[in-house]
Amino acid sequence: MTGCGGRTSIIVIAEVGVNHNGDIEVAKQLISEARGAGADYVKFQTFRAEALSTSEAKLAPYQKIGNDATNQRELLELLQLGDDAFQELKMFSESIGIGFLTTAHDFESFEFVASLDLDYIKVPSGDLTNLPMLEKVARTNARVILSTGMGDLSEVAAALRVLEENGLSRDYVTVLHCTTDYPAPLEEVNLRAMATIRREFSVEVGYSDHTKGQDVAVAAAALGAKIIEKHITLDQSWAGPDHAASANVAEFTQMVESIRSVELALGSETKSPGRTELVNREVVRKSVVARVRIRAGEPLSEHNLTVKRPGTGVSPMLWHQIIGRPAIRDFDSDEMIEFS
Repeated sequence: MTGCGGRTSIIVIAEVGVNHNGDIEVAKQLISEARGAGADYVKFQTFRAEALSTSEAKLAPYQKIGNDATNQRELLELLQLGDDAFQELKMFSESIGIGFLTTAHDFESFEFVASLDLDYIKVPSGDLTNLPMLEKVARTNARVILSTGMGDLSEVAAALRVLEENGLSRDYVTVLHCTTDYPAPLEEVNLRAMATIRREFSVEVGYSDHTKGQDVAVAAAALGAKIIEKHITLDQSWAGPDHAASANVAEFTQMVESIRSVELALGSETKSPGRTELVNREVVRKSVVARVRIRAGEPLSEHNLTVKRPGTGVSPMLWHQIIGRPAIRDFDSDEMIEFS
């Protein structure tokens, strides 16, 4: 998959989400920190509280921590930014050289986000089963990141079907495995599901990480994730629904470095010696040599031959072709054998 600037490496997204706490200056600081940490994109969440939630929608357990909101709408009102703010944040991101993304969570917000002409449209886990939203996404013909938290395989299949039926090629979709809890328990992460998604639907896969630390995100890279998304915060102790499950700047930076190391180590699927191995091969491999002094015409046998380093002579893989032949000349002990 081609990412920011045409690159084909693993795409790392720093998910700010709502960790700006409704403050645009905090949002800009997080953008700067994400760029410094090596992220390819910084991502936010765009919503209108009234359009996203009814007044009766309850808070999830993780959303109750650190605020006085009594329902979803009250919490969302504390965290939302306006369209002008997102325009400003997009311009700021571009000015310092990091890609900008934001996820629309309601129909009104989607129209705005679609107008920003972003590299990717993100479908959040909460909209995996939102058919009219999926139809709108598909009709943009943009590259799509489909997050699948709380979903099962049949729901992933249904969402992909809606996207395709509305004109979006599956080649334009990256499906993110995700566990929607903050922080997500390790025993519920189930990273192997990425392989199932890739096999069942022939799509690129990625991982949206809500665990503490960086180990799971790095493991996802080793398992073939093409996009890795993780929340970033300036302070994990701040009040807000996502701070405790987010990486601080130092942790995020280390995660990106580890992902890049894994990426280098993954290499290609070709099994062949590396450039440095070719230098070592002649030293470490072995050749057929004389165990003792051998006279010309003497039969070559297991008694007068052995195998020793270096590997610049006759390969021991020809052992059975050599045994029983007459020596073509005299050989000293430890001399490499020649035969015709």
